[in-house]
Amino acid sequence: MSAITYATGRRKNAIAKVWLKTGSGRIFVNNLEVDKYFDRETHVIHAVEPLEVIAGRSKYDVKASCIGGGKTGQAGAVRMGIARCLSKLDETMHTTLSQGGFLTRDSRMVERKKYGRAKARRRFQFSKR
Repeated sequence: MSAITYATGRRKNAIAKVWLKTGSGRIFVNNLEVDKYFDRETHVIHAVEPLEVIAGRSKYDVKASCIGGGKTGQAGAVRMGIARCLSKLDETMHTTLSQGGFLTRDSRMVERKKYGRAKARRRFQFSKR
């Protein structure tokens, strides 16, 4: 019997819906293999980090659907979604994942642009004359 769990992960403006089930270790993001979807190796490593920590990369199949944000935010969202799924699946993994910081939402967001400024904090160029 393969148990299927679902969880949502978020980072910046990215949202990842993640389904996890026992299987052979296949990971798909937006119907593409994780290596094909994320163009940087660091994104792949970051996304599957919770599976590496619990040594379950070859035990679980992951299907993730990402919307919004960029690739870095989506990788972080997939990471959080996988960690939440693993926590739901087995309560004994919760402390390990929590101590690793996988279950904590990264609340850092892009600062908004202010009026009278070129960007969020950058001022317009000063001209003496």
